Amino acid sequence: MLAAEDTAEEHGLSPHTRSTCYVHRCWTHQCVGDPLHVLIATGHRWCRRCECPVDVAVDETPPGAVHLFCPRCGQAGSAANRDVRQACRTSLAAMHGGDAPTLYGIPDA
Repeated sequence: MLAAEDTAEEHGLSPHTRSTCYVHRCWTHQCVGDPLHVLIATGHRWCRRCECPVDVAVDETPPGAVHLFCPRCGQAGSAANRDVRQACRTSLAAMHGGDAPTLYGIPDA
């Protein structure tokens, strides 16, 4: 899956929709809490209201759950944070061998 997403990213897949992490070489939900994944400019794992990183809680127990929340105001409802949540949910589904939605397609050469 890592190699497939690496290739798909070269052909246009947004790095924000990957179910695997290019940097940590694991499932996205397993490392999304790393400070490296806070992107202030785009709002990924960031609360603009409080100007602080958003925390992530992941439950890997099937079917799995992902919760993002600001430690100050408790909110994390931005579009960028919804993208993070969806990528993590897809990552969990793929790890459990479930039906993960297709996030990308590699164009014919």
